[in-house]
Amino acid sequence: MTVAEEIGIQHVFSNLLPEDKLNILDAIRNKFGDVAMVGDGINDAPALARANIGIAMGAAGSDVAIETADVALMQDDISKLPYLLALSHKTMGIIKQNITLAIAVKLLCVVLAVLGIITLMMSVGFGDLGLTLFVILNSFRIGMVKDPLF
Repeated sequence: MTVAEEIGIQHVFSNLLPEDKLNILDAIRNKFGDVAMVGDGINDAPALARANIGIAMGAAGSDVAIETADVALMQDDISKLPYLLALSHKTMGIIKQNITLAIAVKLLCVVLAVLGIITLMMSVGFGDLGLTLFVILNSFRIGMVKDPLF
């Protein structure tokens, strides 16, 4: 029994030329939508470039694959992909929070300054320094993402 059968993968493609990988990648994208490609060699580079997300195995991967991919795993451990996805989702959430809060605080400072409730110095102190500290502290939450396998 092959590994694919053991873990329930129905379709396996192996020993493909770069053009064949591109054709299969396009077929999968047309059927399912966004697609990620994981590879480590020169012959994977075209498919890594065409995929929505190209993931190169960094330690043993070729320079061409690493340069072409969107993400390079520095440990050649494919089991890190769920952690990579969790980390990227958490990072995007925190980025959106930081941007939303920054825009809201800046708008609030402008309105309060126009109304004469706060001075320019108060706006700079609260709107810039305070907001910068909040964004930095909020970004530390990215480090709280745990690897699901550990």
